Amino acid sequence: MKLLLTSGGVTNPSIRSALEELLGKPIGESTALCIPTAQWGHPMCGPATVRGFVVGGPPWDTMAGLGWKSVGLLELTALPTIGEERWVPWVREADALLVDGGDATYLCHWMRESGLARLLPSLTHTVWVGVSAGSMVMTPRIGAYFQEWRSAPDDRTLGVVDFSIFPHLNHPMMPGNTLPHAQRWAADIAGPAYAMDDATAIKVVDGVVGVVSQGQWTRFPG
Repeated sequence: MKLLLTSGGVTNPSIRSALEELLGKPIGESTALCIPTAQWGHPMCGPATVRGFVVGGPPWDTMAGLGWKSVGLLELTALPTIGEERWVPWVREADALLVDGGDATYLCHWMRESGLARLLPSLTHTVWVGVSAGSMVMTPRIGAYFQEWRSAPDDRTLGVVDFSIFPHLNHPMMPGNTLPHAQRWAADIAGPAYAMDDATAIKVVDGVVGVVSQGQWTRFPG
């Protein structure tokens, strides 16, 4: 699987170009499934924000609203009740999975419960486009600061990549997301990590990591 791990979505031409490079074709010729599941685990999210992400209108137009050939909805909490014979072909046929933010531990739980986590290694040509928690779920840990789902046993996530992510660096609506705070967070993570703003993304292909940015980011070696 090819990964485009973003903080705020496809927010600028550099990240859009990286996405089309991973797709191997224009966005307008590509199909996508959007996954809003992480939102249900976060107290600041709910029906209105889920709808906004799925519809793709402003300010959620940096994912589903990019001009895809088609966009479908994949709700992970429903998948265990319908059988893999139905939903696995939907996933395999999609060029990209657009995975929204919210709580990464809740998303991790449902990726495992649904079977999507087990399917990931076989999706060699699919592009995973994460935003915030949708990116963080691929890391080993998210840190207690970002854990909102009270039923999570700890802050561990899938560990598909070997680094953690501190998103929304210096975001005006998130006064705690400063570089000094990120440094304290990284010390607790005790492993490789990136702090990045919403103009930045991390591209991972065959284990090779590259940063795509028109903004600010910092790497912590761990």
